[in-house]
Formats: sequence, C-alpha cells, structure tokens
Amino acid sequence: MQWDAEIRDFKNYLKLERGLSDNSIEAYLRDVGKLKAYGEMPGIEIGVAEVTPHTLTSFLTTIGQLGLSAHSQARIISGIKAFYKFLVLEKRLPHDPAALIDAPRLGRKLPDTLEVHEIDALLAAIDHAKPEGARNRAILEVLYSCGLRVSELTHLNLSNLFLEAGFLRVVGKGNKERLVPIGAEAIKYLNIYLTEWRVHQPCKKGEEDIVFLNRRGSRLTRVMIFTIIKNLAARAGIKKKVSPHTFRHSFATHLIEGGADLRAVQEMLGHESITTTEIYTHLDKGYLKQVIQEFHPRS
Repeated sequence: MQWDAEIRDFKNYLKLERGLSDNSIEAYLRDVGKLKAYGEMPGIEIGVAEVTPHTLTSFLTTIGQLGLSAHSQARIISGIKAFYKFLVLEKRLPHDPAALIDAPRLGRKLPDTLEVHEIDALLAAIDHAKPEGARNRAILEVLYSCGLRVSELTHLNLSNLFLEAGFLRVVGKGNKERLVPIGAEAIKYLNIYLTEWRVHQPCKKGEEDIVFLNRRGSRLTRVMIFTIIKNLAARAGIKKKVSPHTFRHSFATHLIEGGADLRAVQEMLGHESITTTEIYTHLDKGYLKQVIQEFHPRS
C-alpha cells in the first residue's frame, strides 16, 4: 500500500462522504503527511500497511522531542486515527494500529475574553472616513452579535440574510446549516455597509452573493479578518491576544453570564455536543459570588 494513493483516497472520503470543509481536510492531510514523512525516513522506510502500534509510539516520541505542544500532538494523533479508521472501514487493513494510541491529556486553555468596554474600544478604533470603515464595523458587529466562526463570516451570503426577521442562515462545519439570531446594532451597521458601500462594490465572477468583499471584489480571507482585528486591537491599546474567535468566545461567555440557557447557546454556536459548549461556562469568581448571594437561601 502506497502512502500517496491511500492519502488521496482519504482526502476524497473526507470531502465526499464526510462533507468536511477544505480547511479541515487540509488539517487532516497535514497530520497524516507527518506520519508519511516519518515512515519514509532512511532506516525506517515503511508503507501504510506496515505501521504498527510500536511505529506510532516511536513517531509520537519523535514529534514530542521536536518540541510540539500537547495540543499539536493531540491534533496529529486525531488525524492519524481518522486515517486508519478509514482504511479499516474500507477493508484495506484488517486491524487499526492506532486504535490503542492515546492522545496526551490536555488542559482546557481558554482564549482571552473581551469585556464590553473593550469591545466598545475596538469599535471606536475603526476609521469610518476610510472606504472599508463601514465594512469593518459591520464585521465586528456580526462577529460579536452572532458568535460566528471566521470561516462562517467569510462565506456569509447575501441570500442568507433575513434581517427583517432578525436571523442569518449560517453554513458551519460539515456544511451543516443553522439559523442564528442577529441583534439590532449588528443589523443597523450591516445595513449601512450593504446600502452605502457593498451595493456599489464591483464583484468578481462567482463572488456576487458574498457579503464581505475586499477592494478587488473578492471575499475576504481568514487572514485578512485576523489582520483587521489585530490592527484595531493595537490602535485601541488592548494588550490581550485578540482574534475572530475572541468575539465568538465573548459572545458565548456574556450570554451565559447573563443567564442564557446552555442549550440555546449550543444551538447558536453550532456545537454538536453540549460538552463543547460547556467550555464557555468559565464564569469569573465575582459573578459566582453574586449568584450565591442572590439565590442561595443561606446567603
């Protein structure tokens, strides 16, 4: 069994049968590619079918010695496990050599959360005199109001905006669609962008339905969204590490701290499992003390 042929078929499986996004597929292929590179090293030189649990243990020791973090190692193991599950599922291998391989134990390291006044500072840092000012304001308002992933924002379509009803239709991971409520402030600034800037924007072929465009008429990339937010954070004097996910994290945290039902937040974020949403329940001790004082009968 040749590495390249099996990896190519694995890619088709991820795309056609599991319906994963291009970014997710590339991440899986990078992980398996690391094992392939290890298997092709001089002195090892083994094919896909010759990989054993001992091979994988030696591989993990090697990448650990390279200084990769526990999170990076866990991600690589996850990709390799998916690859060998695919081979067993397709009956190309009788046994899964990765079945008993454990990922390193991970702590739940949470990204920084923005306070409301910090979000206001970011919004105030936008230069509305520039052509992209209205667009950038709409981007931040939508991120915070709807808790979108950055990929969901860059792929947001005009045809999926139902602003009069107060909803967006979002295509999330695995091409799964969900309806997400959008707040009044986000609707206001999104309408300003659409009616005063976007309507006059020339579009490249195939991008006519995309909401957020660059000056050349193409959809904004993930990197561009990161850059916009990073520059605004620097201008606002915010020292925290701020990314598009920071807005998603702040959205969920502020909802839960305000008393929102965890199931409702799960639905809005598009999480398959409630345990994924529970990561956002890291409420600060001041808030917890307030809850005890308000609701405990002995307080």
